[in-house]
Amino acid sequence: MTVLFDTHRGLLEEALRALETRGFWTPFPEVPSGKIYGESARDEGQTAFDSSIGNPFELPEHPGANSVGAEASPWGFDLGITYPAADVSDLVAASQAAAPAWVEAGPKAWVGVCLEILTRLNRMSFQMGHAVMHTSGQAFPMAFQAGGPHAQDRGLEAVAMAWSEMVRVPETAIWEKPQGKGSPLVLEKHWQIMPRGLSLIIGCNTFPNWNSYPGLFASLATGNTLIVKPHPSAILPLALTVRVAREVLTEAGYPADTVLLAPDATGAEITQNLVRDPAVRIIDYTGSNVFGEWVRSHAGADTQVYTEETGVNSIVIAATDDFAGMCANIAFSLSLYSGQMCTAPQNIFIPRAGIDTDEGQKSFDEVAQGISAAVDALLSDPMRASGVCGTLANPATAERVANAHALGRVIRESHALDEGRSASPLILAVEAGETDAFENECFGPISFIVAVDDAKAGVAVAADLAQHKGAITAALYDTDEDRISDAAAAFARAGVNLSINLTGNIYVNQSAAFSDFHVTGANPAGNASLTDAAFVANRFRVVMWRRPRAA
Repeated sequence: MTVLFDTHRGLLEEALRALETRGFWTPFPEVPSGKIYGESARDEGQTAFDSSIGNPFELPEHPGANSVGAEASPWGFDLGITYPAADVSDLVAASQAAAPAWVEAGPKAWVGVCLEILTRLNRMSFQMGHAVMHTSGQAFPMAFQAGGPHAQDRGLEAVAMAWSEMVRVPETAIWEKPQGKGSPLVLEKHWQIMPRGLSLIIGCNTFPNWNSYPGLFASLATGNTLIVKPHPSAILPLALTVRVAREVLTEAGYPADTVLLAPDATGAEITQNLVRDPAVRIIDYTGSNVFGEWVRSHAGADTQVYTEETGVNSIVIAATDDFAGMCANIAFSLSLYSGQMCTAPQNIFIPRAGIDTDEGQKSFDEVAQGISAAVDALLSDPMRASGVCGTLANPATAERVANAHALGRVIRESHALDEGRSASPLILAVEAGETDAFENECFGPISFIVAVDDAKAGVAVAADLAQHKGAITAALYDTDEDRISDAAAAFARAGVNLSINLTGNIYVNQSAAFSDFHVTGANPAGNASLTDAAFVANRFRVVMWRRPRAA
C-alpha cells in the first residue's frame, strides 16, 4: 500500500533536497503560535495533557498484564499516570509476530507510514510540549521545540536519509554479458530491502523525543519492528509517540505491534534484559558512557548498536572583537536548560595572562567576571530565568551542584530559582595542571574557567579531552586567522564539531536538522552521527534473486 507515501511524496522530496543543500529548512514551525497551529491548538494541548494526569494511559490492544508509572514533574507535582507493562518475552514475541506483515509491506509503505506519523505528531506539538515540560523539566517554549518540531525534524531527516539509501539499488535489472560469437548470457535480477530485525530504542530523561526520534524513525523506515523503552521518569512523551504510531499502522492495515512501548519502574528496570535478548538486532541508546559501555558489551554479537554518550564540551577564548557579545552568548549557553544539554559547554579555557578584546586587554579574572556578570544580567528577571534555565530533571543533579563548590574557586554562586527544582549556573575557576576536576563531565549547571599558558595550550587540552573523554561540541573565540585554522584542524582530528565566534542568537548548544550533523561518531561521546548515511544503512540489507532470461 503506497497511499500514505503518495500523500506525503512532496514532503519527502523537499527533505531530500534539504539534505543535499544543507541550508535552513523545516516543514515543522518551531514557534508555538496559534496562527501556525490553529487558534485552539494551545488550549487543546493543555486540555489533553491535563486529562492524562492521574489516569491510565490508553494503548488499545497493547500487551501488558501489569501497569507501571511514577513520573513526577520537576515543576512540583506527580503525574500519576500508569502505563501497560509487559514482560520482555511477551514484548519480543509480539514484535516478532508483527514483523512478517511489516517486512512484506516494503519501503514505500514503511516511509509513508513514518511520514504520516510525523505529520500527526506535529499537529499535537502543544500536548507534547506539556508532556516534555513535566517529565524533563524544560520550560514550555523549549519543551515545545525539543519535544515537538525539532524532534520531528530529526525524525524526518532520518526517514529521508533512509529512503535515499534504500533507493540506491534498483528493484530490477537485466544483466547481459557478451559471449563472443555466441549468444550473450542474460539474467533477470531482482533486489529486495530486508530489515535487520527487532529494534530497541532506549530513551533518556532530558530529551526523550529529540534523542529517540532519529533511531526510532530510521529503524521503522527501513522495515524493522520497534520496542521503545522510555526512561522511567519520562515515559509520557514516548508513550504518546507510540500511540500515534500504532494508530497510523492500524489504519494503514499493518499490525499495531510493529511499534511497542516498554515502560518500567526505577529499581525494576527491564533495559538489561531487553539488551541481552538475542532477538534484538538494533539498539539506539542515549545516556551515560558507563551504561553505554555495558550496552556495547552485553548486546548480541550480531546486534548493531548506535550510541550518544557523555562527553566534556569546551570553549577556548583566545581573543574577541566583541567582548560583551561573547560574554552574553556564553552566558546563555551555560544557562540554557541548566546545562543539561549534551551540547552544553562545561570548560572555558582562557590564557592566564588574559586576552585582547575590543575593550582593551582583559585579565583572566576580568574575562571570568565578564561571563559571570552576563549570566547575572540574563537571569536578573525571575520569569526569564525560569524560562531559560527550566528545572533540574534529576534530583542527583542538584546534589552534584551542591557538592561541586570544593572543586575550584567560586566565580559565580549557584542559586535556586523561583520555580521547581532548580539551580542557576555555578562557575568555578581552576588552574590547568593543578586539578583534573574539569576533565570529567559534571552534568548540570557546573562550569570551569580554566587558566592555561596560552590559546594554543587551551586548544590542545580541549582537543585532547574531546579525543579521549569525548565531546559533542567545541567553541573558539579568536581574531587571528592562523590560530583559527590551526584550532579547526585540531578539533577535526579530535572528531568534534567546532563553532567559531558566536555572538548573536545562535549558540554552541544548538544543532539544526538537515544541516548540522549531531555528534560525529569519531570520539567517545558517541559512535553514531545524526544523521549520516552510516546511521541508517546498516539497519537493512539488500538481498537478490535472479534467473536466466532469453536474449
